[in-house]
Amino acid sequence: MERKETPLAGLVLLKPRIFSDDRGAFLESFNQREFARTIGEEIRFVQDNESRSRIGVLRGLHFQAAPHAQGKLVHVVHGAVLDVCVDIRKRSPTYGQHFKVLLDGDTKEMLWIPPGFAHGFLALEEGTLFSYKCTEYYHPPAERTLAWNDPMLKIDWGTTTPIMSPKDRQGLSLEALHAELTS
Repeated sequence: MERKETPLAGLVLLKPRIFSDDRGAFLESFNQREFARTIGEEIRFVQDNESRSRIGVLRGLHFQAAPHAQGKLVHVVHGAVLDVCVDIRKRSPTYGQHFKVLLDGDTKEMLWIPPGFAHGFLALEEGTLFSYKCTEYYHPPAERTLAWNDPMLKIDWGTTTPIMSPKDRQGLSLEALHAELTS
């Protein structure tokens, strides 16, 4: 597994080894020992989630507030997404900055998203299958949504009319979330 740094500390892109021949391809989608060696720490996952999305569906930007903050290891099984992470760690020098990357079912790159980031993605292909491992259980009272179109974040999603859930359309600005979490 190859580690690629991103401009946001702690957020790491991982490229697995894929073995291909005329029959198809094989890869080890997760190995705890290899993941810990590559990330540099032992991380415990407690829940796996999967979503299937139509083209144009935007999910996010989601996170769970402390003490239920989640780290996530995400990848695309089939299809493609524009994956976006926003640093919401108040004391981080990159607070409010975002990182975006194309993840697809062909390259199988994964993204390690530590606690302290809001995360979302836009499905770029019909029937995109997105998978993620979480370090904390889903805890509904801790769930928050950062507005995907907060002008302060300046995220270019490549669309202004995504398909979204009503909950995701109600996302709060970074400023409003900051005020809520510090009050």
